[in-house]
Amino acid sequence: MAFTKGAGPHQRGLTIGVDIGGTKVAAGVVTPAGRVLARVRTETPHKSKSPKVVEDTIAGVVEELRRGYTVGAVGVGAAGFVDDQRATVLFAPHLAWRNEPLRDALKARLDLPVVVENDANAAAWAEMCAGAGRNADDVIVVNLGTGIGGAVVIGGVLRRGRHGLGGEFGHMTIVPDGHRCECGNRGCWEQYASGNALTREARELTQAESPVARGLAQAVGGDPALITGPLVTELAQKGDRACAELLEDAGTWLGIGLANLAAAFDPELFIIGGGVSEAGDLLLEPARKAFRRTLTGRGYRPEAEIVAAALGNEAGLIGAADLARDALPRWRQGRRQRRLSRSRESRRAF
Repeated sequence: MAFTKGAGPHQRGLTIGVDIGGTKVAAGVVTPAGRVLARVRTETPHKSKSPKVVEDTIAGVVEELRRGYTVGAVGVGAAGFVDDQRATVLFAPHLAWRNEPLRDALKARLDLPVVVENDANAAAWAEMCAGAGRNADDVIVVNLGTGIGGAVVIGGVLRRGRHGLGGEFGHMTIVPDGHRCECGNRGCWEQYASGNALTREARELTQAESPVARGLAQAVGGDPALITGPLVTELAQKGDRACAELLEDAGTWLGIGLANLAAAFDPELFIIGGGVSEAGDLLLEPARKAFRRTLTGRGYRPEAEIVAAALGNEAGLIGAADLARDALPRWRQGRRQRRLSRSRESRRAF
């Protein structure tokens, strides 16, 4: 894979990765070994803002990072549908992008090669190269953040689908006629197992003045609007039973969705990343239990392992930076050679 032993901060092959989520923009200068040399973080412009405002934000963090490093390309991991040319953001539920030609707009401003990738694909690629999936070939990555993103890696290759839109697991319908989703449908998976879902449930419990939510109410001074997903996780880790139950509920929905994905893809490994995954086993143990209970053919088939992502919040920018190396001829040639070697090894094993 593309991550190789690095030679220090002034080596060739430095690229910038930018990870754009529903709430934050994180960027970094990344070595071919996957080491982040410099970082910038800022808030994501609200989706009511024009696409140019988001473009200005991206250009600003890239220019700030370029002041100290010579980079060859920029990779942008965007939370939304990205076309198969990795150039246009077709739709972003949490941003104002609709058929936005982001690659060309940034390329013109930055005078650098630019690759645009779905943010979950970028994070998955980083985990495959240097994280929890580095010893596996068939992996499903699920990122639990503001929403739910996902990615599919089969045979060690990132699979985007015919139109580049694969892996949008968060918008599988889990509950017919369930909660309304920003995508326009009802009952989407991310309405039950994401950071937004966790926050919504915690606020509703507090607004109902339930005695079990006393700890939550005290933590926010009685104002449910101040409740966040990280706060719920923090309180659960400190022993708050209501918050632990909220995470258990989210984990149960997570496991049900994973069982559906196992029926479709039969992976050897599920990697769970994103901010909600920082709850660790408070989330993952209920997910594993629900997965085993819901899995089709349970008891008569191998079960995929469910593990936490290894690279944390920087996975998206690390993966985007590495994928940007596809824009550099020398790196493209090396990647092709590695894939060819892997294909030959697979045929010999077969």
